[in-house]
Amino acid sequence: FDVVKSFFIGDMEIKLPIIQGGMGVGVSLSGLSSAVANQGGVGVISCAGLGLIYAQPGITYFEACIYGFREEIRKAREKTQGILGVNIMVALSNFADMVRTAIEEKIDIIFAGAGLPLDLPSFLTENCTSKLVPIVSSGRAARILCEKWKKNYNYLPDAIVVEGPKAGGHLGFKRTQIEDDAYALEYLVHDVKEVTSQYQDVKCIPIIAGGGITCGKEIRRLLSLGADAVQLASIFVPTVECDASDIFKETYIASQQSDIQIIDSPVGMPGRAISNAFLDRVHHGLEKPRNCAFHCIKTCDYQTSPYCIILALYHASVGKMSKGYGFCGANAY
Repeated sequence: FDVVKSFFIGDMEIKLPIIQGGMGVGVSLSGLSSAVANQGGVGVISCAGLGLIYAQPGITYFEACIYGFREEIRKAREKTQGILGVNIMVALSNFADMVRTAIEEKIDIIFAGAGLPLDLPSFLTENCTSKLVPIVSSGRAARILCEKWKKNYNYLPDAIVVEGPKAGGHLGFKRTQIEDDAYALEYLVHDVKEVTSQYQDVKCIPIIAGGGITCGKEIRRLLSLGADAVQLASIFVPTVECDASDIFKETYIASQQSDIQIIDSPVGMPGRAISNAFLDRVHHGLEKPRNCAFHCIKTCDYQTSPYCIILALYHASVGKMSKGYGFCGANAY
């Protein structure tokens, strides 16, 4: 493992070049993130759906999101002295509130994906130490982000996560591209590296490769191809430290390759998940939401949505698989 070495995001040295992907709802919280951070990697808390996990009488869903986010960050801090990040989806209706909360809590790194976080640097405050790391799926997206951030904020990403088509959850690809070898992760790393190299005299922008990585051999290969680190997610799910229920974890352990499918998410992007009876009912139009109490996703309209994604993911994470499903990477089986 001679190619495995520490790397820097800004002035922070990450001893182990592994970033734990943010998994929501309720899959990567303070338990998993602190465990990864304690091993020298970057532990990541997902803020998605925290308003359900921390629901209380007398406060709104969005107020519960902020309260729960602070609680998870603080609980993780109590368990580790390592580096912690948060994952905030651009598609969230409360994206701005979540970013502000993370910065107020002095989180080390903010990862932002499921859309292009074109205005993310606008939230930086004086003396803010949080690093900004967008998640992209192409060199083109990386170029647009770098150009916009440089022009509008005189700021460049502190690192860039490149997620390939084998990732879990929401994918930044068309269905026709997901199985196309031209969009393989190694090619995307090369394309993004071409973009970051244009700014090397101004700022070092490390590249983090993610999507379908399951073993040390794959980590070694991607590092040798120019990535500075890797992002792993699904492989952490069947661990004691993962914050989801054991029933949820068992769906990963029991899955076969044929169980993993591409679905259409209410977010408006394709996603990868483990098939089950709930998704079968969705396919037959039997999970239509009657109303929406959350309005958690900007692009989601309950009148046209096939189901409520935040409820489905929450139910799955607490073990109610008949009412939800689990996202996963292509090689989770």
